[in-house]
Amino acid sequence: MTTPRSARPRPSDSSPDAPGATGATGATGVPGSLEELAAAPLSLRERKKLKTRQALRREALRLFAEQGWEATTVDQIAAAAEVSPSTFFRYFPAKEDLLLTDEYDPLMADAIRARPADEPFLTSARLVLVGLIRRMLAEQERTELYERMRLASSVPSVRVRMLEGSGQPRGMLLDLLAERTGLDPAALELRITAAAISAALTETSLYWADRGGQDDLADLLDQALGHLQELGAR
Repeated sequence: MTTPRSARPRPSDSSPDAPGATGATGATGVPGSLEELAAAPLSLRERKKLKTRQALRREALRLFAEQGWEATTVDQIAAAAEVSPSTFFRYFPAKEDLLLTDEYDPLMADAIRARPADEPFLTSARLVLVGLIRRMLAEQERTELYERMRLASSVPSVRVRMLEGSGQPRGMLLDLLAERTGLDPAALELRITAAAISAALTETSLYWADRGGQDDLADLLDQALGHLQELGAR
């Protein structure tokens, strides 16, 4: 699936631009907005973990640019970040996961949990995910995000792992759906919903990278998730 190049949907009750919605800025003061959650103080242990994750990814991207994906080993990345290979694997199960997971995953989960319990889950996911992407791009992470998605698009092993889901974000979305609905996470309707949202995020990111990152990724994701909402309303 490729994201349609149609005009951005008009603001509605389910749009991140709608009055009262928590979008990129969280300006409405809704408890649990991305800004409030991100501003929560981190413990010393959490700060150290975050610093290590960021160092590993930063050094990995540098090495990938210098010597290519295949030639760069986990041992080299760990050495460049001044940690042991065993420490690397505590943060990332595989080299591919350097590109496919990030520090925003827990923030995404907390922000979705903070949405109204009676709000359609797809609406909650759209508001939070689009707002999260805008935040990442606004915080000058665009270059790093584009490089990660470019590699995900061009390196077969990363693309396969990304398309398989690897538990993120599909697994996280499934857990959140089960929490909100009280249904068994093995229920078919929950699995389909989580898979559809995850696929929209994956395909939109790959589409953005395939086009050289020239589009607004947040707008593309808004369009893609809006399309899912329209399908669900038919």
